[in-house]
Amino acid sequence: MFDLLTLQEYWWFLVSVIGALFVFMTFVQGGQTLLYTFGKTEDERDLLINSLGRKWELTFTMLVMFGGALFAAFPLFYAVSFGGAYYVWMAILFCFIIQAVAYEYRKKPDNFYGERFYEILLYINGSLGIFLIGVALGTLFSGGNFIVNESHLSHWTMQSYGLEALLNPFNVAFGLMLVFLSRLQAALYFLNNIAERTIIARVKKVATVNFLMFLALFLFVLGVILFSKGYIYNSLTGVVTVQNMKFLHTFLDMPLLIALLLTGVASLLYGVVIGIFKSNQKAIWFSGFGTILTVTILLLVLGIHNSVFYPSLADMQSSLTIVNSSGSHYTLSVMAVVSLLVPIVAGYIFFVWRSMDKTQLTIDEIKSDPHHY
Repeated sequence: MFDLLTLQEYWWFLVSVIGALFVFMTFVQGGQTLLYTFGKTEDERDLLINSLGRKWELTFTMLVMFGGALFAAFPLFYAVSFGGAYYVWMAILFCFIIQAVAYEYRKKPDNFYGERFYEILLYINGSLGIFLIGVALGTLFSGGNFIVNESHLSHWTMQSYGLEALLNPFNVAFGLMLVFLSRLQAALYFLNNIAERTIIARVKKVATVNFLMFLALFLFVLGVILFSKGYIYNSLTGVVTVQNMKFLHTFLDMPLLIALLLTGVASLLYGVVIGIFKSNQKAIWFSGFGTILTVTILLLVLGIHNSVFYPSLADMQSSLTIVNSSGSHYTLSVMAVVSLLVPIVAGYIFFVWRSMDKTQLTIDEIKSDPHHY
């Protein structure tokens, strides 16, 4: 039988991995913002949308799993964030609802609004939706304006209910970083999934521009994470204090994390290089693996080494850690057994992906399918 802290660390690791998988899958949203960049004709846009449409439900599956894991393992965080910063979370929910509507109705007969209207909805989902998710993830480092009392009841101290996070340059940079990362990954995904030369010829320029934007934002975000103050809690008393360069100390004390982070960044860079300069169809797999590993490590350091993963800007002692926000020992133990199903879900995603991507898509194939998006 594992002790409570081991279960808490296990669940934070699982949440980190699922969150990283979701970030990788946002290439679907990134592709939705590039429809008119890659698709100059209606046939080309139909091809792009159907390439993405075969994956958008997998992205949504990862988002639901991420939220579900947080809710099951760390219910206090779920209550504080979703119950307090609800303007941001409601906006994110709206962005993902309109995505489902767009894919369902874009090609319906007698489409009253026209295809362009639903393509705009897809653009909103891919840009605003991913930006807001990045802002929300950024607050795990920068904090939120909440207070939690001794009965674990919380309230938000700002009437903007989460929108104030948009005033923090770090949060904004985090959101924009995810947007450009998703667009970069989308370009490499199209390189792998689409056979039309006219579209593939546009990949190099688009991937280069978005990579440079992503790289600048990533270096800024990583620099702030490593060299700004962080919050640490006493494992015996639970008292939260400020520590300069908290996450840099975490990495230095745990060299394995440095090695894994550098491996992730190197894999991402390698995927970008072979995609841009060699038009290698396997580029998405290297950049995708690098993305998953890098994001996993950045999320993981928030919950280990006595770190605070959701600082309170209103009352430092209300800050959330994996210790004070988790479910009970019994709940985490039972859910740990349930988590054994995660590889089955991952296997299902892999099987479906392989089935859909046996061959690259062409315009003629989409035209011959009467049920395309």
